[in-house]
Amino acid sequence: MDFSFQLDIVNELKTEGLFRSLRRVDPERPGRVTIGGRSVILLASNDYLGLADHPRIKEAAIAAVRRYGLGSGASRLISGNAAPLEALEERIARFKRTEASLVFSTGYMANLGVLSCLVPPNGLLMADRLCHASLIDGCRSNGCRFRVFEHGNLDPLERVLTRRPAHRPTVIVTDGVFSMDGDIAPLPRLVELARRHDATVFVDDAHATGVLGAGGRGTLEHFGEHFGLPPDSVIQMGTLGKALGCFGAYVAGSRVLIDYLINKAKTFIYTTALPPAVAAAASAAFDLMEEEPELRERLWRNRNHYADGLKTVGFNILNSETPIIPILIGDSQTAVAFSERLLEAGVFAPAIRPPTVPKGTSRIRTTVTAAHTRDDLDYALETLGKIGRSMGLI
Repeated sequence: MDFSFQLDIVNELKTEGLFRSLRRVDPERPGRVTIGGRSVILLASNDYLGLADHPRIKEAAIAAVRRYGLGSGASRLISGNAAPLEALEERIARFKRTEASLVFSTGYMANLGVLSCLVPPNGLLMADRLCHASLIDGCRSNGCRFRVFEHGNLDPLERVLTRRPAHRPTVIVTDGVFSMDGDIAPLPRLVELARRHDATVFVDDAHATGVLGAGGRGTLEHFGEHFGLPPDSVIQMGTLGKALGCFGAYVAGSRVLIDYLINKAKTFIYTTALPPAVAAAASAAFDLMEEEPELRERLWRNRNHYADGLKTVGFNILNSETPIIPILIGDSQTAVAFSERLLEAGVFAPAIRPPTVPKGTSRIRTTVTAAHTRDDLDYALETLGKIGRSMGLI
């Protein structure tokens, strides 16, 4: 095969400041990693509660490996349906307060699998323009009519819902927390529109589970105290690899929905089951998350301290409301240069560029966790401010 086409694309990406490469990152301690033999502050992790290295989670995984081995050996519908997977699904359903749940291998595969089969060919899928790529790909793969609506503006969505043919199956798709901006979806109004127009809401709660709500149950619980949103208002997807510190994903909803997905979601049917040890570790993580609410309290103290510090320095953090806190730069090459200078100074915060974000909105996407020390956050703020001023960004 002649790879000249691919080489041209790679060279073009390098010229535009959009080329990506893998960087080895070795864990050191919570909130810090080793890169190139140097200890640096990690501001690029989704391990929001610092559970990935928790002894109880590791012990649960080790015990399951001793009992079940490592690999599951088959898909769930063949011979890979081990007891820890069923126990995890029961645990998720209790936590999310739904009738049932179904575990998928990754968040991408969950969104792709569910949305590709959720509505019939005459149905309608509508998604926020800033939805995660897996949600957009899932909608496009369905084959039904697919529309996007502008982020933060639900009026066009309402007009489409009002004009659509009666009894047309419709699903409104949104992130709970938008992963590049850190803002929260207007779920109360989305649910109200869905009820009024006989539609369903699908929410990707990957960055909200364990983070939002008094019990960490995510976006619905975050709004529920004030808006009375019941758990069955939406179909909920979530991941096990962010605040839970493990791996995998799930969809939670009605028993009918889960039975349907077991039979129709190709990304569930045609893939090897999640290893039993991973499922056992995730169940332990749910227990920890409920038993130690102080982890979430520490996360939010850290988040607010850091976000307030960025605003005081003069950075534009967009409309962030969560531990995802972007620093808007604009030009992709400038963002890369800023990120490299931060790393030289001991702060790891990668640049996010198109196509992940729209052209002209490249940014440093920082994330705060419960594991960060106040000293590390203060050093990061001082370093960000010093480099930002030297580059004329603030």
